[in-house]
Amino acid sequence: MGTVIDSHFLGLTAIVTVGYQLLFFIVTALLKFDKVTDFAGSTNFVLIAILTLVLKGTWHFRQVVLTLLVVIWGLRLGVFLLMRILQWGEDRRFDEMRSNFGKLAIFWIFQAVWVWTVSLPVTVVNSSNRNPSIQAADITGWIMWSSGFIAEATADQQKLVFKNSPENRGKWCDVGLWKYSRHPNYFGEILLWWGIFVASIPVLEGAEWLVILGPIFLTLLLLFISGIPLLEESADKKFGNVAGYRHYKRATSPLILLPPVLYDNLPSWFKTTFLFELPLYNRSLPQEGLNW
Repeated sequence: MGTVIDSHFLGLTAIVTVGYQLLFFIVTALLKFDKVTDFAGSTNFVLIAILTLVLKGTWHFRQVVLTLLVVIWGLRLGVFLLMRILQWGEDRRFDEMRSNFGKLAIFWIFQAVWVWTVSLPVTVVNSSNRNPSIQAADITGWIMWSSGFIAEATADQQKLVFKNSPENRGKWCDVGLWKYSRHPNYFGEILLWWGIFVASIPVLEGAEWLVILGPIFLTLLLLFISGIPLLEESADKKFGNVAGYRHYKRATSPLILLPPVLYDNLPSWFKTTFLFELPLYNRSLPQEGLNW
């Protein structure tokens, strides 16, 4: 069908994203109902991917595959998070926002920026007329996505089962993939979106390479802002004085899946420089005996 607003659908996807998030923001603000927040974010990715694929109408194999990967990821995560919050009954992230319109609005604006920015690779691929043959970058990207998707979905399910078990009440999750990473779900999410970018490389030309801002933005977001720092702070406040937790934190990689026996024996400078063991992850941890 061709161009809508601009040849890369950037304006269109921005308008659609803002409108979609605004709809859910109104529901949240008026009804004080925040259980659809994560669902709104995840399904927005699905909407953008399908919309750009259909509007362009070229249906190149690469476009269809990347769209399908985004749809699978978005629906899986959206439904999982919706079912989880309906089961748990509340989202503590919004305890301070429900009665603060300004903070709530900022959150939804940021979510719109997140969706639009991270979607850039699939948006640009779906808008392109170029259709080079399948290359090593495509295969590599698909493998990265598959590995990341399996890691994220597995970690989510393992933690849900752990948290739902009465015998684990008041404990930190250290089973399954959580033995090898303190945040294996985030590792999976970062890996799969870098996979989407890598699979888009054969199509990119000139300024289109700026779509790399998508996975960069996601990585920085999870490493420094709304992902790992918040969860580390919460866990440290709950378990920071428990010797077993301190050992788990010292011996377990914050992101990349690694055997604890290997990670525990690496020098601290190496962990910080190459494995994202950042000082801000320990800011709420009691400092007695802290030596990593």
